[in-house]
Amino acid sequence: MKLDARQQKARRHRRIRAKISGTAERPRISVFRSNKHVYAQLIDDNARVTIAAASDAEVKKSGGTPIETAREVGKLLAKRAGEKTIKKALFDRSGYKYHGNVKAIADGAREGGLEF
Repeated sequence: MKLDARQQKARRHRRIRAKISGTAERPRISVFRSNKHVYAQLIDDNARVTIAAASDAEVKKSGGTPIETAREVGKLLAKRAGEKTIKKALFDRSGYKYHGNVKAIADGAREGGLEF
């Protein structure tokens, strides 16, 4: 049985989520990307609540590349995490491959001061 791309992504996502779970002290950074936009959230899985969120709609687009915009989203998320005294987090790539915009969000969050 051959799986299509959506089914492969869903399998990768289930495999990742089975291993990581965010807490209030160390929330999970969940990434979502569509064809046009990128979003990132800090999630406390124990309380089932989103602590902070950021998207490219909030970042000023100055004609940069999508990867530069994704890096700014990561920095914005790290800034919002810092306001809530969160220093460490777990990175959940949500089944996406770790390159391009997903990697840029992680790099931006690291530049902003989050550790993972």
